[in-house]
Amino acid sequence: MSISRRRLLTLAGAAAVVPASPYVARAQAGYPNRPVRWIVGQAAGSSSDITARLIGQWLSEKLGQQFIIEARPGATGNIATEFVARAPADGYTLLLLNAQNTINATLYDKLGFDFLRDIAPVAAIDRVTLVMEVHPDFPAKTVGEFIAYAKANPGKVNMASAGIGGPQHAAGELFKHMAGVNLVHVPYRGSTPAVTDLISGQVQVMFDVTPTALPQVKNGKTRALGVSTVGRLPALPDVPPIGDTVKGYEASAWVGVGAPKGTPPEVIAVLHKEISAAVANETIQKRLNDIGATPLSHSSLAEFARFVADDVAKWANVIKVSGMKPE
Repeated sequence: MSISRRRLLTLAGAAAVVPASPYVARAQAGYPNRPVRWIVGQAAGSSSDITARLIGQWLSEKLGQQFIIEARPGATGNIATEFVARAPADGYTLLLLNAQNTINATLYDKLGFDFLRDIAPVAAIDRVTLVMEVHPDFPAKTVGEFIAYAKANPGKVNMASAGIGGPQHAAGELFKHMAGVNLVHVPYRGSTPAVTDLISGQVQVMFDVTPTALPQVKNGKTRALGVSTVGRLPALPDVPPIGDTVKGYEASAWVGVGAPKGTPPEVIAVLHKEISAAVANETIQKRLNDIGATPLSHSSLAEFARFVADDVAKWANVIKVSGMKPE
């Protein structure tokens, strides 16, 4: 799937027409006047669930109504997304957005919704770096050495992921394409079994999100070769970006908030304002850092809408060239 320039500009432009302060003040007087459901497509206790509960508590305190976090895992987040896409567009049902949504937009041919058409971006929360990690006995100690080894041993290096089509898998496929290496993808049902086999040496490399990667790296159970974002990760200051070796490489998981398309713009404006304030709060920033996330803020709804549309287009290209198929 390709995202046309016209469609991207239409999405961004729609976000840009959110009314300014008079409408925000009016919405604040009436919204919310009852509890708000915030649907999360990942399991309870996941980093997505933890993030939603952190921001949900802030919103409950600031807006005077309970923001109830409801986990609806399954089908790589599609169950939750379809539920919200079909919900009334009144601001009382929200969706935790993440990179899985932008990957799924292309990965699945037949869905009961169109992500870009049916879900309105509301606000960004954080970005999660992925760590390229290997078993400690693996001969390569740098990204460059890894690429050389993989090219000398095509099809003999196993790459673990938490499942087909997830951010770990997509980040690995992007690396394979850009580095020109042949790695054998070994999908697992979740990060825990994948990391377990990486530690035992059953697989040799994994592109894992920081919440599960950092403890293993710091305990010496795995060795980090690079991080997926452009800059270095404060928690791993000695580990260079993969992009230093593979020019232009960048991948990350991220978390944000969405609502059913057609949600009143003044309601979205209230939510955008309060979520942005939460992300700017030092206490919340520290809590996000503790789970391996970096606060991610966009100054306007249009900017966040462009970010989401760009992410869909990026992963659409990766899926096309890699031939990724859903389970």
